[in-house]
Amino acid sequence: MTLVTVGETMLRLSPPPGERLSRVDQFDVHVGGAESNVAVAAAALGLDAAWLSALPETPLGERITHALRAEDVTTHVRWTDEGRVGTYYFEPGAHPRGGAVHYDRTGTPIRDVTPAELPTGPVTDATCLFTSGITPALSDQLANTTEHLLEMAGEAGVQTALDCNYRSKLWTPGEARETLTALFPAVDTLFVPARDARAVLDCTGDAETIARALTDRHGFETVVVTRGADGAVALDDTVHEQPAFDTDTVDPVGSGDAFVGGYLACRLAGGTVPGALEQGAATAALKRTIAGDMAVVSPAEVDRVRAESELRR
Repeated sequence: MTLVTVGETMLRLSPPPGERLSRVDQFDVHVGGAESNVAVAAAALGLDAAWLSALPETPLGERITHALRAEDVTTHVRWTDEGRVGTYYFEPGAHPRGGAVHYDRTGTPIRDVTPAELPTGPVTDATCLFTSGITPALSDQLANTTEHLLEMAGEAGVQTALDCNYRSKLWTPGEARETLTALFPAVDTLFVPARDARAVLDCTGDAETIARALTDRHGFETVVVTRGADGAVALDDTVHEQPAFDTDTVDPVGSGDAFVGGYLACRLAGGTVPGALEQGAATAALKRTIAGDMAVVSPAEVDRVRAESELRR
């Protein structure tokens, strides 16, 4: 079973905890992007996972591929002579000062990539193709490429999954709604935070109501509505609910991607939706204890979190 993810991955620069970006003189460097984060989590749990993208052929581009390969993710990259690696700056913040994110990703090669410029063999040979709403938000060209890849995957009998993953710094709710709903006919499994469903997709009500409304409108095979600290709800033929696991938070970034990676790793290995929800929640809980964007976890750790939860019930 192979999961292929498509999207942009950046370098994240963070000041040490408690320091401000405006005063810092050194940064911690991490590699992160929603789709590659999902691939890393799935690979950590035993799935064959790959990442498809475009990067400049520079030392910083190589920094990204080396980091992903170190986590057993296969990389399929269109290398370019122009463009730059995207970066973002994350300033951690404790209560009452929240964390802050500042993006610097203009001019990255993936924005201009066409389907003909990407190696599409990994897509048609995969078991599942995954992307997020961040990818089509980056440019009209990339939105067209995303739609083409999803349709290509469907025509090849490959399962498709998408996480809405709305980012207000990339587009408006109206722009996101128009583009995402155009992609939905080619999507089998939808992941959507409840807040995004309400803000972007004109949904109301609780998570189950949202899942039923989206299924009725768009015909998804499965809808997974995530609710942060309140866990997740999934709808296929049945409603399934999963609470979040208790966790101490070292770094919250990437926990939603870890959930998706854990969920897909279970489902693509033949697991049930309830089992996938539990594995996703356990993977997300572990991610929050780890600095950086990627869920550097092991199957034994995830199994232990799940088992300890069973004992407390």
